[in-house]
This record gives sequence, C-alpha cells and structure tokens, in this order.
Amino acid sequence: MKSNSKHTVSRYLFVVILAAVFGLLIVGKAAYESFVRKDYWETVRQRLASQQKDIPAVRGNIYSADGQLLVGSMPVYTLRADFVVVDPNDSVAERKLREWRKEHFHAELDSLCLGLHNLFPERSAAEYKKMLLDGEKRRRRNLPIARAVSYIKYKQFLNLPYVRHGRIKTGFYAEEIPQRQKPYGPMAARTLGSLMTTSDSARNGLELAYDSILRGINGKMHREKVRRTWMDRTDLEPINGLDLITSIDVGMQDAAEKILERKLQEINAEIGVVVLMEVKTGDIKAIVNLTRIAPGRYAEVKNNAITDLWEPGSTFKTASMMVALEDGVVKRGETVDVGNGVYMMHGRPMKDHNWRKGGYGRAITVDECLMFSSNVGVSKIIDKYYHDHPEKYVDGLYREGVGIPFTLPFRGQGFPKVRRPKPDGSNWSKTALAWMSIGYETQIPPIYTVTFYNAIANNGRMVKPRFVRAIEKDGVVLKEFPVEVVKERICSPSTLRDIHEILERVVNDPTGLGKKAGCKQFKVCGKTGTAQVADESGSYHSSPARYMVSFAGFYPSEDPKYSCVVCIKKRGLPASGGGQAGPVFSQLAQYVMAKGVYRPASDAADSTSIFQAPEAVALPDTIGGQVPNVSGLGAREAVALLEAQGLKVRIHGQGRVSRQSVAAGSKVVRGQEVTLELKR
Repeated sequence: MKSNSKHTVSRYLFVVILAAVFGLLIVGKAAYESFVRKDYWETVRQRLASQQKDIPAVRGNIYSADGQLLVGSMPVYTLRADFVVVDPNDSVAERKLREWRKEHFHAELDSLCLGLHNLFPERSAAEYKKMLLDGEKRRRRNLPIARAVSYIKYKQFLNLPYVRHGRIKTGFYAEEIPQRQKPYGPMAARTLGSLMTTSDSARNGLELAYDSILRGINGKMHREKVRRTWMDRTDLEPINGLDLITSIDVGMQDAAEKILERKLQEINAEIGVVVLMEVKTGDIKAIVNLTRIAPGRYAEVKNNAITDLWEPGSTFKTASMMVALEDGVVKRGETVDVGNGVYMMHGRPMKDHNWRKGGYGRAITVDECLMFSSNVGVSKIIDKYYHDHPEKYVDGLYREGVGIPFTLPFRGQGFPKVRRPKPDGSNWSKTALAWMSIGYETQIPPIYTVTFYNAIANNGRMVKPRFVRAIEKDGVVLKEFPVEVVKERICSPSTLRDIHEILERVVNDPTGLGKKAGCKQFKVCGKTGTAQVADESGSYHSSPARYMVSFAGFYPSEDPKYSCVVCIKKRGLPASGGGQAGPVFSQLAQYVMAKGVYRPASDAADSTSIFQAPEAVALPDTIGGQVPNVSGLGAREAVALLEAQGLKVRIHGQGRVSRQSVAAGSKVVRGQEVTLELKR
C-alpha cells in the first residue's frame, strides 16, 4: 500500500511540474509576442483595420420629363500602390511574394514610370520614379498615384508594365469612386444642383432637396485571409439610391437658355430669368437663371427665380385690377382721367411712362389702364376706392392668391412680402397704397408671378409649381407627386373672363404695349412690366439707374397650355418690358408650340460631358497641358473647356466654333488668348 502511495504522489508531482512548465511557456510566449514582437503585431492590426471599409451605394439618377438623363453617376478611380513589406517570419509563400515584388518592381520600374507619364503627363517619368521609390522605402500603404481617373485610363493603367501582374502580386490597385456627370453640361445647373467637390455631400438644388432619396445606403465589407490569399468579404450589400423624374423638358429648357442668353448679350443685361410652366399641372418645363460673370458671358450663379425678392413692377397691376373688378368698385367700360401723365398723389408725383410727351391727354378705360400700363390710371382707381380702408385691398390680393406662401424643394427659397397695414397705421403712409398698386412696396420671387398668371390661364385654379413628378427604382414608379392646389378659385368666373380678355388686348390690340410678345400663329395673353429697382445699397438714385423689365403671360389664348415669366435686370435706358422681355417670351412660345423646330434635344448635349456606361467606348479625355480641340462646340462649352486649361478666350460671331486661333494639341501657355470664330 505504501508503494502504491509513493507512486501516486510521484505521478501527481510530475503532472503538476508538467503543467507549470506549459504555463510558463504560454506566459513566456505571450510576453515574447507582447513585447519583443510588438511592432509586428501592431503592423498586422493596422493592416487588418485598414481593410474594413464602406461599399459606396450608387447615387440615383435625375431624369427629365421626356426621359433624358440630366444627372447620373459614373465611377472615376483613384490609383494607389501598397508597399507594406511582408514580415520575414511569415510563411514561405509570403516571403517568396516579397522577394518576387522586389525583383520585378525594380526590373520594370522605368517602363512603368514611362507608362504613367504617358497616361498622366502632369508628372514626368522621373517624378513618378522618385515617388514610387520613396513609397517603397517608407513602406507606404495606399500611396495615391493619380486621382479622378476615367474608366478608359483605368483600364489602360491595368495593362502597364508590372501593374499587369495583378493586385495580389504587385500591390497596385484602383479605388472606385462614384461621380456625378451631367450629359447636358450646365443646363438648369442651380435647379438640378450639385455635390461638394471634396465629398459626396449635396450642395444645392434637387440634389440637396432629395439627398436622402438619391444617396442610398452604403454597404460594409472587410478583407480576410483565406489560404494565404487576401479576399474581399461583403458584410452588408449597399442599397443604391432611387431615381428622380423631374418636370423639366430638355428641348424647352435648352431653347429658353439660348433665347434668353442672346437677349442678355444684346442689351448687356446683368441678370435674366425665365420660368416656363404647364398650365394644368404646374410642371416647371424650363427654368433659367443667368447672371453676367464677364462681358458677354453668363452662367447660373444662383436660383434667382426662386430665391430673389424683386419688386414685380407693372406685372402686378393685373392683380390690382382684379381686386377692383372682383369687388365691383369699377367696371371695364368706366374711364379714369390720366391727364398729361403726371398726377400729384398725396404730395408725391405719380408718372406714366410717356409723361415727358404729355401723357395720353384724356380719360382712358379700365382696359386701357392695363393695355397702356398706366401708373396714373391704376393708382387713381385703387387709391380712390381703398385709400381709407387699405386692408380691404390687401385682403383682396391674398384672396386671389397673391402673397400666399408655398414651400418648394429648394434651400434658400424666398417668400413673398405683401405688407398688411397695421390697425394703428404705423407701417402705412398716405402714398403706400398707390405705389403698392403698381408693383412697388411689394417683393415677390418670379416663381410666384408666373404661378399667379398660370392661375388666370387655369380657369382660376392656382396650382403649386411642380419640379419632381415621380420617384423610380429600376424603371418602376415607387411614388408619384400629385398636382397640389394652392387655391381652387382666385376670383369669380366673370372677373376671370374680364381679366383674360384684357390681357389678350395687351398683346393683340395695335395700341397694347405687349405687341412684341405676340405670335402670328396663335394668340398670347400677358402683361408687360418695367420698374426702376434699387441698387446694391438700396438706393434708387444711382447713375445709371437699374431697371427690371419683364413680361408675364400664357398661350394660346383660347385654350392655354403654358404660362411663362421673363425678367431681365439691367442698367440704364432704354428699359422696356414689352420691347426687351416680350421678344424672349414670343420666341420661346413659338418654339414650345412647334417643338422640335428650334433645336433637337440631342443637340443640346454638352460635348464635354460624355456620359457612358463603363463597358462603352469613351472618347479620349482632354490631355492636360495641351490646347483642346473645340471645333464644332457651342460657345459656352468651348469657353469652359479652354478656360479650364488656363487660357483666355475671345469670341467672334454666333453659333458653333468654326476656327480657333491656337492650334489644337499645341502646348498650353497659361494666360494666352485664344480667339474663336463662330458660325451658324
């Protein structure tokens, strides 16, 4: 028994010693890995962490009402190199890969750098070589070689010496980045919107308003090692963004931009706005906002039609006369004496546009007050019947929808300021009503003016402007945006009929001031507007004076389909709503009613904004450092392309570029002037 007991103790002692030895080995190994090989494991940790990233969702597209792609997502690529060296203590296969990289990288480096220079000439071959050798020396991860690379150049990059061996062997790879492309260039730029240049955050326009719908949801992925090979593993699939179907018509938008820009250049205007609206639906078929950025050159700087609060001028007289007719204080056959065109309104002279010529010298009818756009006539009527109770006049404006705010999908939207008199009269002067009646002392964005005239055309039904008609996913409609009604009826049918007939006379009567807005093929209804407006400091006494000339109306008169407002801000005389804004209205109306005659929608495409699927054959990109070939382009596209290279541009003629003074392909000299000759 004693012998067995001794053997048992010996066995237990052996097991304890063995466990202690194993424990010490484990602790020793842990200490060795924690302290001696600390740097190695830190490298591994960083390498694994760096492989965990988002899978970007593809941002949804924006389409026109007629199915044209206005804004789409197309990938660009950032080319990178990974120089992390495999640790000598790793597997035999990884050590062999490290040795292979070192041997082939240096053997093919010169030809690789020459190929990079040919693809991306902004750096010389020597500069690429220095950059890559420095990256190898510093063991750089994700060293950027080139950014914003097109799909065509990305494919060419994959075939370069050394890179052609593949990512696993070489460490050279491309990071795909979705980027927004606009096939029609700057068309409706501020309405469609844009993204930040340094991120995919929306900046303005519909891109910002519908950002959560367009953006989608990013997926998740990580890299893991499977049998000594690193592989991408998707943890969560991305959900791509949805598509927007807008109300914009490409042909109408293109025509509106070209017609307005020609007029602005002709009269050297500062700002021009056109809004074209479909009567029944409120769909905005075209919206143009052009600001002069250089002599003879215009671009969309802000969405003036929606954000700017402008005194509407004489287009507001229609609303004033509607209040008086609806309240029954005047009838169309009645007359008002406008005398010599100057009337002292409570100590302040009210003047007609022809006062220097002695005015009309007679009493004019209610119809003629609008036909002649008589300040004296309209203000005398309104002041006579509402001076003691101005709140009744303002109530009438709101009753017919003027001044009622509605929300639009744009940040920075302006809301109308139609002042109501306080009971104690502290915010009201004796002359406030008279000047308000002719379009002063009131501020309204142009989008509200066209909405009011659209209501007259729509049998008195005021509908909200609509910019987006539907949301789609893979061609399937997920949501439709219905027509929204602001007011079911802005006035009685009899008043509406009277106003409609008067507006028709403004354009079609030989004595009406809106003759230049008319069309031979069909009748137009509308009202001219010419107002002196304040300058940047709020003064009306700057020299030369600043004017807002405008025309608002609808067509065809018998069965209105479209309404439109044209506003032009300019300095100095002559200033005439009928003579300067009217022709823009007329030309656009003729195009819309005979759509396709002015210019096919396909011709509106910006040739510098080529949008193609990755599988398609793309045209070569503009080569940096060389003068691009702009022959056949429109003036705006050609100027943008040349100025992007640092060149100055002078233009002669109209139409498309037929000749450029500096040959395409020659070396760019920054600041050099290029003369373009344009022909139709």
